[in-house]
Amino acid sequence: MSFRNFAIGLTVSFGLAWFSVVVLPFFKLRELSPVSFEEGVDPKSGIYFPKTTGRVVDGARVYAENGCYQCHTQVARPTYAGNDLKRDGFAGLKADPDRGDTRRESNPFDYVGLDFAQIGVTRNGPDLINLGRRLRATYGDEADEHLYRHLYDPRLDPAVASWSNCPSMKFLFEKKEIQGQVSDAALDVAVEDGFQIVPGPAAKALVSYLLSLQHDDVVPSSMNYAPVVPGNDG
Repeated sequence: MSFRNFAIGLTVSFGLAWFSVVVLPFFKLRELSPVSFEEGVDPKSGIYFPKTTGRVVDGARVYAENGCYQCHTQVARPTYAGNDLKRDGFAGLKADPDRGDTRRESNPFDYVGLDFAQIGVTRNGPDLINLGRRLRATYGDEADEHLYRHLYDPRLDPAVASWSNCPSMKFLFEKKEIQGQVSDAALDVAVEDGFQIVPGPAAKALVSYLLSLQHDDVVPSSMNYAPVVPGNDG
């Protein structure tokens, strides 16, 4: 075999793989069209096209800028790739008080409106695709307070203090002198007398984004997703 033929074969081999894995998905997914719910089959009507806007988008940028995707994924994998659908809270809730079993795998619409799909690099920390749903189920109206404390110092949470290697993001918070009453947004953390710790704009945006991660909504049955099979739901 001549070097010319070898070079051509190598280029074609890598070119086809690059086209299939990068180029084709890019053009297929960059402009998603709304999907209709099917009457008589789906539990609702209309079209399916969730959107992400406002401070949530700003929070997604803060998330990316601080490298959170290095340790946290945001994808509920189908059963052939993992056991996310059987892990209560990760792909939705097994026993949602209003809707029952809401678990489903991720789909491209979960990332619409964001600059990047934060699918992540590794799972050194828990997957966050449904973090907002899990936190509200556990902490209720105090979910945002829990997140602020975690971002300020993960070691403040006794549930993870012994093993979490999540870095502190104290730079997202502001130390302010107390003038009059303590702010309702002040964190319950130790600080010198006369001062308080309050979330800065970036911290507020990041918490808004994290609480918005509730991707267990009803999707059209025509979409390629894998619901939990009754009787085999873990």
